[in-house]
This record gives sequence, C-alpha cells and structure tokens, in this order.
Amino acid sequence: MSKDEARPRIYPPTLEAGESVLESVLQLASNLDLPDLLKTFVETCARVSGAPYAAINVLNRHGVSTTFVQVGVTPEQVAAMAHPPGAHGVLRTIPHHGTLVLDDLMADEAYEGFPEGHPPMHGFLGTAIRIGSEVYGYLYLAEKAGGFSTRDRGIVETLAAAAGVAIRNAQLYELAARREQWLRAGQELTTILLSGDQDEEEVLEQIVSTSRRIACADTAALVLPGVGGRLFFELAEGWSASDIIGLEVPPDGIAGTTLSSGWGMLLDLASAPGIRVEEMRRFGPALYAPMGSADQPVGVLVLLRKIGGQPFDETDLATAETFAAQAAIAMVLATARQAQAAAELTGERERIARDLHDLAIQQLFATGMQLETIKRRASRGVDPTELIGVVDEALDNVDSTVRQIRAIVHALRDPDAATGLVERLRREASLARTGLGFAPSLVVTIDGHVLGSDLAEGEIAPDESVADDFIVPPLSDDVVAVVREGLANAARHAHATSVQVCVVVQTVRTDTLPGVSYPGEVTVEVTDDGVGLDQLSGRRSGTGNLASRARQHGGTFALEPNASGRGTTVTWTAPIP
Repeated sequence: MSKDEARPRIYPPTLEAGESVLESVLQLASNLDLPDLLKTFVETCARVSGAPYAAINVLNRHGVSTTFVQVGVTPEQVAAMAHPPGAHGVLRTIPHHGTLVLDDLMADEAYEGFPEGHPPMHGFLGTAIRIGSEVYGYLYLAEKAGGFSTRDRGIVETLAAAAGVAIRNAQLYELAARREQWLRAGQELTTILLSGDQDEEEVLEQIVSTSRRIACADTAALVLPGVGGRLFFELAEGWSASDIIGLEVPPDGIAGTTLSSGWGMLLDLASAPGIRVEEMRRFGPALYAPMGSADQPVGVLVLLRKIGGQPFDETDLATAETFAAQAAIAMVLATARQAQAAAELTGERERIARDLHDLAIQQLFATGMQLETIKRRASRGVDPTELIGVVDEALDNVDSTVRQIRAIVHALRDPDAATGLVERLRREASLARTGLGFAPSLVVTIDGHVLGSDLAEGEIAPDESVADDFIVPPLSDDVVAVVREGLANAARHAHATSVQVCVVVQTVRTDTLPGVSYPGEVTVEVTDDGVGLDQLSGRRSGTGNLASRARQHGGTFALEPNASGRGTTVTWTAPIP
C-alpha cells in the first residue's frame, strides 16, 4: 500500500446513523454505573459497527488516562501488554470534532508502535467522546473487514455523543454518592465521639480506615503532634503502612505546612521536589487534608496511592477536607466533654470529702471525746454502772458512723460491683456483637466443669457464684477488661468471621507435686480466625495494657498466631490470691 493510500482521512461530523442505534443510545443513557457503562459502550460499538476490536480511553480533567476498557483481545493478550495505549503516536492525531479513519494505521506517518504485547492492527477509526468542548476520552475501533464506511462514522459519532452525556452523568452520580459517603461517615464519627462509646484511639483508627475506603486510596494515615510539637505518623492502614508508622516528619514539610496553614494539598510524592522523608518516595499521588484549623490544629489526614495510580483531584480534596474538619470538631467537642466530666468528678470528690468531714469524721470525733470521758471517770474510781450509759451512747455513735460510711461508699460503687463475674462476661460478649457483626462464643469453665453443659451421673455442677468467691476485685475487673479488649481487638483489626472466648477458673491447682496444692489461677483465651498478626497495623496500646494487667497480678500474657496459620490467640493468666 502506498503512503498516499495510507494517508488518514479526517471526516467532519455526520448526521447519518441507522435507526438501529437508538436502542443502544437509550441503553447508554439509562446506565449510571461507570464501569458497567464503559464495558457496555465498547461492546455496543463493536457490535453495531462490525469491528472486532473496540476500546475506550477515559481521561481526567488533566488529560491523564484513568480508565482503559477494551474488547476483542484475549485475557492473555491483555496480561502481556506492558500498559494500555497512551495518547501518543496516531492516537494523538484524533480530532476533537469528527472522526479519524486509517486504512492502515501502522503505515501512517504518526505511527510510533504498539505497546509491548499488543497485537498488530491496521484498519482504524477513532473519535473523541465529548460534551461541547470538553473531551472525556477517546473511542478506538479497529480491524473491520472491508474498512469503515460513512454509516460506521455516523453510528460511532451518535454513540460517542450519547456516551459523553452518559459518562458525565455517571461521573456526577459517582461524585454525589462519594460525597454522601463522606458526609455519612462524618456524622457517624461525630455521634461516636460525643456518645463516648469508643476511646480516642479507636476513633482515630476509624478515621483512617473510613477515609481509605471511601477515597479508594492504597494507604491512609494520620500525622499527629507529639511531645514538644513534633509531628509523627501515628496511625496508618493499607499498603506499606508498617513502614511509615512512627516516622517523624519535619515541621516545615508538607504535613507541617498543612497543619499550620489549615489548607489541604495535592501532589505526587514520587516526583515532587524537596521530599525529605525518603520512605514517602515509594508513594505516588498524595492528598493532605488538615484536621482542625490553623488556630486549633488537631492533625493531618494523609491519603496515598501507589506510583502510577490515579491522581487525587480537587473534588477529592474538598470532600476529604470536609470530613477531616468535621472529625476534628467532634474530637475537640469530645475533649471538652471529657474536661467537663473531669471537673464534675472533682466536684463530686469534694462533696464526698465534705460529707466525710461533716458527718463521719465529726461523729467519730464526738465518739472519741465520749471515750475520753469514760477513761477519766474510770481513773477516778467512779462506779462502772454509771459509765454504762456513756458507753452505750458511744457504741450507738460508732454504729451510726459505720452506716454513714457505708452509704457514702455505696454511692461510689461501680454498678458492676453488684453483678457476678460470669454475668459480666456474658454482657461483654453480648455488647461485642455490634462491633463484630456476629455473636462471639463464650465458654466458662470452673474446676473442670463447663457452665451450662450436661452433668455426668452423680456430678454436682459448681454454681456461678464460686467464681465470685475466689476472683474478687481488682482481679475480677481485670478479667472482664481482658475479655473486653480481646473482643475489641478482634472487631477492629482481625476482620474475623468467628471469635471464641474461653475463661477457665481453677480454684486450686493440683497438677504440680503429688499431695501439694497451690493457689489456683484464672486463664482467659480469645481466639479469632481473622487476618493474623502479619496484617495488623496501628498502635498496640491495647495489647500493652493486657501485658501490664498480667504483670500486676504476677501472671502472663501472650499474643500468638493460631496453629492453623489463620487468626490470632490472646492468652492471659493470673494466679488467684
């Protein structure tokens, strides 16, 4: 074929299109799911034009390819391609209006070769997908037997026009849905913070996981101020998260500038100049959103994608900033609420001190004076019968003082103090259902008998109260706290489908030396079938608390992978005093 014969033919827009295309246009217009829309579009173009190969290349507002969908090539060919065709070579010559038709694109002057692994193609038709002057992408058709006709151009132009509107509508719908997700997440976060149902660290972890999911980021992290105003990556989740947790960032760097100015930032860390934290170079597109304001900074929400990932845009930044600001306000309000609660607690303690001073202590002082009177009279040889009335009055005062102290202590007592240990454990398992999404299994064994199980003939089951007779505060409070922390960790980190809690109470150990008994012990095991220790990220203050509680009682703590290779087991033991 001569060079003249291979010369591209650029045609102005045409109005010719078959009525059979109408159904395809309506189908495109009714689809708001962008991935499904693109697949339907390229399949429709291939079917109605008769071209065995069709592809669509969707661009973002910066002209960068974000999505490439194609039909007519095998999965093996797609896997072998180094990357989809970019906007270079022949593809760069496609006009914004009309179509480009080539009898043999490989013979064209602008041809620069196919990506590695791409099959060779000759006959070609390309057109822009646009609304007005804004181009949303390009449609490519190739390898139609006999070449592309005027009718084909009409069909393609009609479908491209419909696709432009459909893609824009789908993008707007997707944007609205994502904004709604951000708003809903912010509202849920505010509710949780103000209700006090979760501690601050749990809320911070939820901020990270929620923002990563909604933004479709590979990694999400929080930069928070530490001692002396130094900035650290305190929490992170996702790809390479363990490599950045604990990193200190310069106060005049990206995160520090975002925090001090109150303005968010978009950039590509792989190519941006002046990145001083070398570990951040492994990431590409990045979004920094301030939590709080320049006057009252709280932290910085950082969203990251791998090198070559789709860049974040201004819409992403605006929605992330709104979410981060709402989270910061909720955290500030929660801190204020905690300060108010602390002030109320101080006031309550002062009231208790006044009650003890004005009632119990004064009563004891009066009783002491009465006893001093008895002592003086007895030293003078007074008839003991004369002292009986004074002694009786002193005893009445002691009884009254004891009752007053008991009333004050009762007012301070934790409501759980009147509830048995087993019942408290059942309540923790029930409360964990919400976070886990299912009911965990709870098995309590006392001296070898599983509570609730069938009895052998002649066997007498221990009563639940046996546990309360041996496991008393503060040990009972720590047992409940260990179960609570184990269930919370499984809900936050493990992504498990089942969790089992086993509490074993052995009142007297007889497994040491023959004829020798030792004080018993209590063992707590929380086993899940989740992601395992290798996939966990974030701060480990919860497990640190468990180890500390064990040390206080002279016990042990272990966090280990299950023998099956899936999931984790928390084992906590303490001797019964």
